[in-house]
Amino acid sequence: MKRILGIAVLILSNLLVLPAWSMDLSPDKLVDRTVKEVIEIIQKDEELKSGNRDKMLDLIETKILPHFNFSRMTQLAMGQHWSTAAPEQKNKLVDEFRTLLVRTYSNALTSYNHETINVNPVKQLGDQVEITVRTVVIQGNGKEPIPIDYSMEKKSDGWKVFDVTVAGVSLVTNYRGTFNSQVRKGGVEGLLKVLTDKNKSLEGKK
Repeated sequence: MKRILGIAVLILSNLLVLPAWSMDLSPDKLVDRTVKEVIEIIQKDEELKSGNRDKMLDLIETKILPHFNFSRMTQLAMGQHWSTAAPEQKNKLVDEFRTLLVRTYSNALTSYNHETINVNPVKQLGDQVEITVRTVVIQGNGKEPIPIDYSMEKKSDGWKVFDVTVAGVSLVTNYRGTFNSQVRKGGVEGLLKVLTDKNKSLEGKK
């Protein structure tokens, strides 16, 4: 799951280097264009392929994070408990959740192994401000293709991802159960402590 989700996130990691007019592309064309750019980067960069963690983290920080709406992702993961958090707690939750995702999946991003990613065209986008871009990872070697769906919303500065669903499993929903359990045990502060401790432990794994 982590490896495939890492590839899913990496699909969008090259958006920053696309020209400014790319902001006018439909979400499916934007993802499709990015797939080709990113695969080329992976295939040519020996340090990324060899697992250079610092370089991978830098790639994530500069090219992936600007294209995800972590505020909405955190709110969705918190569910009904989001409204119980104070403004300062909400900011901390967003920061810690973002850090958790980055550190959890950074290693998975180095595991690309010549998979092919097909992007299905979006039909009748019209004036919709939210859309699901559906892709399929073709693994080869007789392995089953893996569907990856990107839930995206149109913001003033372009399309943003607020959830990724891999083989029917939503990233946001996957964390919601854990978050709700922690809030019931120790409140919002208890969840913040769990996230902070987890991030510290992941930071030490280099």
